Amino acid sequence: MKTYKTRFLEKESDITIISESKKAIIRAKKSFYFHRKNLEKYVLKDNQFLNSFSPLKINTNFKIIKIMAEVAEICDVGPMAAVAGALADLMLETMKSKDPDYIPSKIALVENGGEIAIDSKKPITIALYAGENELNLNLGFLVKESDCPLGIGTSSATVGHAISLGQADAVTIFAKNAALADAAATKICNLVKGIDIEKSIKKGLDAVDDIDGLIGAFISRENKVGQTGKLPQLVKIEGDKQKILNEKQDIEFPGDYEIFK
Repeated sequence: MKTYKTRFLEKESDITIISESKKAIIRAKKSFYFHRKNLEKYVLKDNQFLNSFSPLKINTNFKIIKIMAEVAEICDVGPMAAVAGALADLMLETMKSKDPDYIPSKIALVENGGEIAIDSKKPITIALYAGENELNLNLGFLVKESDCPLGIGTSSATVGHAISLGQADAVTIFAKNAALADAAATKICNLVKGIDIEKSIKKGLDAVDDIDGLIGAFISRENKVGQTGKLPQLVKIEGDKQKILNEKQDIEFPGDYEIFK
């Protein structure tokens, strides 16, 4: 089955979409712009929603705001901690939706700034990006149909521009949706800190078990790792790591894809 991959940028968002259906990719992009526009409208009226590090009570009909507020409450973080995952979920929902003029895609993956929503009948390999950690781009997860639908969120204190109060190289959370995984990754990453590295990882793993809706977690810090719950199959990532780093299209999803623009 021919599989297409596309990437586009919009302000702070960096989106990759994978599907066997060009129509599904087009629908996902339209969904992104629709929900992002609603988000922008809302934060213009409620600046606290944009800047809060704690859950907030909201009153709106915008679906994206409701999703972000709900998972923020579950994970005790600010709602913007779930923005990338929420957008990914809404795009995936469009790709999988049923209507008289559309056949739901069999392969559907949306990655938004490292947060992933996936529901695919075809196995897809997702590489772990962990900065200077030796696991970086050497280890990945093979997501199979039996794992789906799945949300994957990753937070790091050593990679990227997002604010983190912890010290983990990577906290990767697997959940029933990407918004929850996104918010939980932020929450858990903030907890992984302190002189005792193994103790800090255990603290993060213990917190994962206390959050409803999480499926599993993989935490790495200074070449020590811990995991809990049910994770997709771990696999070794092959290939020229420098080449992968130079080509963002191939970082997270090693494989044979036709580029669709």
